[in-house]
Formats: sequence, structure tokens, C-alpha cells
Amino acid sequence: MDSPRILPHLLLLVVLCLPLRVIADDTVYTKVDVNPVPVKTPPPDYPLGLKREGTSGLVAVAVVIDETGVVTTCAVAKSSNPGFDEAALEAVKKWKFRPAQKDGAAVKMKVTIPIRFSISE
Repeated sequence: MDSPRILPHLLLLVVLCLPLRVIADDTVYTKVDVNPVPVKTPPPDYPLGLKREGTSGLVAVAVVIDETGVVTTCAVAKSSNPGFDEAALEAVKKWKFRPAQKDGAAVKMKVTIPIRFSISE
């Protein structure tokens, strides 16, 4: 048996038998043809201590919305009071969107969502 001549054929066989893997497009856009549209936006729970104090605030939440309209990641980009941060993040995680589109296809997009906490609302 001639091992050096068989080795390339075995390697080819191994490569051909490996399952095909679909390479996902991990591109996250910041500019698209059609922006995502919120379709479900449950409000945040107002932190009780801040509500009792009459404190208002604003949290800017940076999110990535995937091709199905689901928020996949979120983080506080800016906040007027860290006491509002967790409530803002928890609310935005539950939001649903009609996804962004680029060239007619649904795509992932990064956007910043302002979450306002106001006693008067």
C-alpha cells in the first residue's frame, strides 16, 4: 500500500464528508433604506424610590435589532441618573420591531433609543 498517494484522497474524502456550514452575515448596519419600526413597546417600571422623590430622567439605550425585529443586545449609552438604567434596559429587551431593511432584505441595525422617566406622564 502506497501511503503518500492515498493521503490526498483521504483528505479529500474527509473534506467532502464534513457538513456544510452556512456562514451567517454578522453585519450590523447603522444606515439602512428602511429604519426599524417599533411594534411592541412596553413601558419601563419606574423605580419606586426615584418616583417617590419626584425624580425624572432620561436613559439613552444603544440596541441591536436583528433581522426578525428582536432586540439582541442593549447597553446604556448615556444616563441622567444610574438609578433608571436597569429599568430602561429591562423594558427595551421586551420591545419588538419591524426590522430594518437594506436593498429589500431585513438586516441587523444598531440604534439608540431614548427612554424618558417623567413623574408627569
